Amino acid sequence: MGRRFRGEYTFKVDTKGRVSIPASFRRVLEAGDPGYTEGLRPQFVIQYGDDSQKYLEVFTMAEIEKLEDKIERLPNSPLKRELIHSITSRSHESEIDPDGRFVLPAKLRDHVGLGKEAVFAGTLNTFQIWDPEEYARRGDGKEQDAVLDLPEGINPMDAMDMVLAKLERE
Repeated sequence: MGRRFRGEYTFKVDTKGRVSIPASFRRVLEAGDPGYTEGLRPQFVIQYGDDSQKYLEVFTMAEIEKLEDKIERLPNSPLKRELIHSITSRSHESEIDPDGRFVLPAKLRDHVGLGKEAVFAGTLNTFQIWDPEEYARRGDGKEQDAVLDLPEGINPMDAMDMVLAKLERE
């Protein structure tokens, strides 16, 4: 297994949207960028989802490519189209500057209501960026997607894995 994102950290966001990334998260981003070598700026992808997503999801380049490969393997369906839209279309590529920071565009900050601080929460293969107040009041994390008519407790990512597992058995 590769390195993982773990822990919770709170950092200031300046007026230009610059924010530091936790040092341990930077190491994972570096390891997860196949094009990274010492002296270059590690690349990563920020996924911002639809209006119901209250956080930004950050992927290493390797993880987003694995996810996109899984999406490509799905048969053409409403699920595949939704995943392409929510994962690929609603994403922003970024990089870490020499000071260990990156710029969060105003569109992304506004999307999740970020003010002067951001919470970074490790979620193993990705990390999330939350407004501190929203992070403090978040629910149990169980999401339903009425648009896709998924069973209670199943989100599109889980549905994707279920569909792929079924395809592999056939």
